[in-house]
Amino acid sequence: MSEMRLYDTAGNRLYLNAEERAAFLAVARCKPARDRTLCETLHFTGCRPSELLEITPARVDLSGGTITIRSLKKRKDASGNSKIVYRSVPVPPEYLDTLNMAHGIREAQKSRKQAAAPIWPLSRVRVWQIVKGIMIEAGIPEAPHRSPKGLRHGFGINATVNGIPLHMLQKWMGHAQLSTTAIYADAVGKEEQDIAARMWGQDSLGVRKSVVQ
Repeated sequence: MSEMRLYDTAGNRLYLNAEERAAFLAVARCKPARDRTLCETLHFTGCRPSELLEITPARVDLSGGTITIRSLKKRKDASGNSKIVYRSVPVPPEYLDTLNMAHGIREAQKSRKQAAAPIWPLSRVRVWQIVKGIMIEAGIPEAPHRSPKGLRHGFGINATVNGIPLHMLQKWMGHAQLSTTAIYADAVGKEEQDIAARMWGQDSLGVRKSVVQ
C-alpha cells in the first residue's frame, strides 16, 4: 500500500486550502440540487466518492445531525476475517435541511425500499466530472489537488487547523491507523500559520489576543 501524502514527488500540494474550499462550496451552492448536495456531502464529511455513492436515506440521521458512511477500505477482525465498518460523521444542520428538501429524506425513510436506495445513483466517473467542473468554475488552478481526493485531504487539513483531535478525525475519515491521520498535522502555509498563531496567543494577522486576568 502506498503511503498517503499531502504533497506529490514534485512538491505539489495535494489538498484544497481554506480559500479553495470556500470557493468550491460557493459555486456548488449555485448548482441544481443533485450536484449541490453531492458536493456539500463531500465537503462536510470528507468521504470518498465511492463511499458517497453508497449513502442512502436510511444512513441520514436528521435529528442526530450525522451521516453514516460505510468504510470501503478492507478491515479484519481479531480472527483475520474481513469485517464491515461504519462511521458516523457530524454535519451542519443547514446542510441536512438542504439534503432533506432536495431528496425528500424524511419521507423516503418511511419506506424500506426507498430508504435503502442510493441518494445519488451515479457512477464514480460522473461524480468526478461534476466535482472537477465545479472546481474549474471556482477558479481552482489545474494542479494535482483539483480533484475529489484534494477535497478529502482539504477536509482533513481544515479539521486539524480547527483543533479537532486526531483520534476523532481518524474516526470521521475512516482511517484504520492513527498514523495515517497524523499526516494532516503536517500542515503548511496559511494553515500552519493559523496553528502557530494559537500557540503564540495571536490571531492569524499577528494581533495579540487579550488575556483575561
